[in-house]
Amino acid sequence: MDDLPDYTFDRTTTEPSAVLHASRRATALWVTVGALVALAAAATYVAVVWRPSRTPSQAPSQASSRTPSTREQPTSLGGRAEPVTLPPLDASDTLVRTLVQALTESPAVMAWLPTDGRIRNFTVAVPNIADGVSPVKHLRVLRPSAKIRIVDRAGRSYIDPSGYGRYTTIADAVASIDPSGAARVYATLKPRIEEAHRDLGSADVSFDRTLERALVVLLETPIVEDPILLKQKGIGYAYADERLESLTAAQKQLLRMGPRNVRIIRRGLRNIALAIGVPDSHLPAE
Repeated sequence: MDDLPDYTFDRTTTEPSAVLHASRRATALWVTVGALVALAAAATYVAVVWRPSRTPSQAPSQASSRTPSTREQPTSLGGRAEPVTLPPLDASDTLVRTLVQALTESPAVMAWLPTDGRIRNFTVAVPNIADGVSPVKHLRVLRPSAKIRIVDRAGRSYIDPSGYGRYTTIADAVASIDPSGAARVYATLKPRIEEAHRDLGSADVSFDRTLERALVVLLETPIVEDPILLKQKGIGYAYADERLESLTAAQKQLLRMGPRNVRIIRRGLRNIALAIGVPDSHLPAE
């Protein structure tokens, strides 16, 4: 099933309760948010608003994303940088590890630290999220080992809420990050982050703006308290509610974390975003 898009669910009869899993490329990964989380802790990071619970019928559309007014002066993001001498980009992993370990002791973040190329991974994952793409392939170490399940109720298929616990560690990792500390880490590493961003051929777009867009994308992911109904789609499943089905791949991955985790992640991201200087007016309304 590796060629299935990440939003398509696949039912299998190998277990009592059918299994739902995304393609290997975007494997039920921790989620798009996990991406920002580990990366947030890992080199920087951003903010977001906590919203009240929504039901599928209240889920906002992608078109509602807020973008800064072109008449406003772009805000340079980041806090006060640490007085350290930055090593070359490709020799920065040790410094990143040191700075991040001072922010949190979250198991999820600690699992990400041994990986190489942390800043480059971060500068690839954030644009992915901003564009609605899941960054899972850049953060495979964070994905849960268990698969998403579906359950049948009265002849209808739903995502099994018991599976949301797979993402608790990721959500708690986001909550564990000190916003002001994250702002300092971002400011400290920003010269190398921008260098890695330029290496991707994105010199015409500020990484600050890309980061802000990524935060807004995640913050606009709805919190769905009710069981999520699925419908048959080819050999797999899709969301029955078209407003959920129309979400970006990144938002769908976050949605699969369950209402408790989405709420915690959005609250944590908003706090970080505000700490690094994203204007509240640029974020989705609470």
